[in-house]
Amino acid sequence: MANPSTMPDPAQAAEAARAAAAVAREAADAAQAYADMAAQGAGDVAGALAHTLTGGAIDPFVFRLAIFVLAVFVGYYVVWSVTPALHTPLMSVTNAISSVIVVGALLAVGVDTLAEGTGWARGFGFLGLILASVNIFGGFLVTSRMLAMYSKKK
Repeated sequence: MANPSTMPDPAQAAEAARAAAAVAREAADAAQAYADMAAQGAGDVAGALAHTLTGGAIDPFVFRLAIFVLAVFVGYYVVWSVTPALHTPLMSVTNAISSVIVVGALLAVGVDTLAEGTGWARGFGFLGLILASVNIFGGFLVTSRMLAMYSKKK
């Protein structure tokens, strides 16, 4: 058992516990602020930053639209600069990336039915799930067919 002379005063222990709780509360608030900022997305943050820095001259929607248009051009030039021999494997792997869409669609399909407006979310989630599944199956089918062209025939 501990020596009674080395034990802290109950009032001091309570004050130390209050201070630790305050520090934990501040850390939780900071973590929540960081989580909210991360959930907002990089495009939203960049749009809000451009809106603030220009004094409201650039609308965040226009900024996000510009990012989307630039991404379309970059994607176009990246895909069309691939040699024809690598185009089919690239496209089949790109189709396989649709598994991320499947995860999002499953989340949309699993939305709570009691909340208002969930019918549309569930419907579009189901449609996305079907289309992404067909895309994944087609990607693997194309890859299989392409690899069969390079195998030795018996």
